[in-house]
Amino acid sequence: MFEDSPCFDDIYRFCQISAGGSLAGAARLNRGFCDVAINWSGGLHHAKKSEASGFCYVNDCVLAILELLKHHARVLYCDIDVHHGDGVEEAFYTTNRVMTCSFHKFGNFFPGTGDVRDIGYGPGRHYALNFPLQDGIDDVCYREIFAPIMSRVMEWYQPTAVVLQCGADSLSGDRLGCFNLSLDGHAQCVRFFQRYGVQLMLLGGGGYTIRNVARCWAYETALAAGVVLDDMIPYNPYYEYYGPDFRLRIRPSNMENLNTPSYLHRMMVQLLESLRSLPHTPSVPFHSVPADVISDPLLRKFSAPVPLSDDEHSVCSSDWDD
Repeated sequence: MFEDSPCFDDIYRFCQISAGGSLAGAARLNRGFCDVAINWSGGLHHAKKSEASGFCYVNDCVLAILELLKHHARVLYCDIDVHHGDGVEEAFYTTNRVMTCSFHKFGNFFPGTGDVRDIGYGPGRHYALNFPLQDGIDDVCYREIFAPIMSRVMEWYQPTAVVLQCGADSLSGDRLGCFNLSLDGHAQCVRFFQRYGVQLMLLGGGGYTIRNVARCWAYETALAAGVVLDDMIPYNPYYEYYGPDFRLRIRPSNMENLNTPSYLHRMMVQLLESLRSLPHTPSVPFHSVPADVISDPLLRKFSAPVPLSDDEHSVCSSDWDD
């Protein structure tokens, strides 16, 4: 273990729950039991094959993608955590069956990887995409880079499954982050992939202002489920943590945006040029498929919908309105 990955009681149990949730979600997607799988205790994208890193002990993202590859020819991994998704990129750096895309703070910032020139190697060349960002990026700038880049990726790579790491430390006001995204700015990435109708896995990740992490993932869970949440947080045992306004929405601050239009344009041009180097949508030869990590009877047993309680019904509506 290292300084940034300390031991704690029941660490093995924690890893079982985190990794097991993502593996179970991937198995359900593979069998068609759901269109969207969510594991907010997952998204531990820094862990490597033989070492823990950045509060990450087992890389559930990699394990889930490997499970998805049993049934999907191509899987897209997209990372909107403020930190670079180095562990996932490293795992798939030399293959074209997984494309990794990361939008992250770059420079004197953990883990120090994710340069725009890091594009993959061998068969995986041009299948790793990194958009290095500076402090203070806001909703408008993020939307102007995310949508064009990821639209091209979806068009050229044509994945049949997407894993989206939704690290909440890219939100405004995070204790360790340095971006200035609102709740809607962060959630626009979930909306983007929903429009394509591909199988989607949503994972957690970083997030160090806990009340905002709860806001973010509650909102994005509702978005994935097609319900709308009232902006006023209902009374609950943790109500006092959401003061002083007790609202769901997270609004940006007045911090300076160091991402100039010229810088963002230069990065976009470089990344789009790399995408143009992709020869074609990669195909996969016929091969024997390993057994699923969870058997069909177990999947069916634990895939029945869970009914909402009366309290949960009172704060949700089935009609989603943008």
